[in-house]
Amino acid sequence: MIALSGVTRAYTLGDQTVQAIAGINLSIQRGEYCSIMGPSGSGKSTLLNLIALLDRPSSGRYELNGEDVTGLSDDQLASVRNRSIGFVFQSFHLVPRLSAAQNIELPLVLAGVAPRERTPRVQAALAALGLESRAGHRPSELSGGQRQRVAIARAMIMQPPLLLADEPTGNLDSASGAQVVEILEGLHREQGVTLLVVTHDAALGLRASRRIRISDGRIAADEH
Repeated sequence: MIALSGVTRAYTLGDQTVQAIAGINLSIQRGEYCSIMGPSGSGKSTLLNLIALLDRPSSGRYELNGEDVTGLSDDQLASVRNRSIGFVFQSFHLVPRLSAAQNIELPLVLAGVAPRERTPRVQAALAALGLESRAGHRPSELSGGQRQRVAIARAMIMQPPLLLADEPTGNLDSASGAQVVEILEGLHREQGVTLLVVTHDAALGLRASRRIRISDGRIAADEH
């Protein structure tokens, strides 16, 4: 599903060049559950952004589902992201003025799905995550765990084959975090979603069947 070949990412800061990713070769098969771990500044978030098509490599090649996405235009990348990748972030990234239901519906709107098709899909997503009673509430009226469940529902509403989670429990209490982890792992287990989790939390990272450790922009370990 994911194939990175000789991928690098360098940033220019003043008169210095920072090599955030230094020649990574990585293949992830459909249906895998992988964690990416490493200390702050190791390059793991940069790697996730490259995989997510939110950033472009400085060099190398990236194939997603057998398609070379390295040289696609911004509009083409946005289209691939919308149909192929779901995102869950530490800070939720919900639209403050929209209700829970409207946040979940947003990817369907952007994809041009007809309203008569959107409504039942959103209702089913709300029900699946126990959010029916919170459908009309804005993010500010939801708990952290509820906001993350809305974010997961939004990430999966297009039924993407790949789900990327960046510190998904970082802003949650232990009980809410455990619930979110169970939801994510349930999507992997029951729907065959390829799950990729970036985390500082060693306990969360060790739950994955494959554990990739990043150091200084390189893969330091890849354990199954």
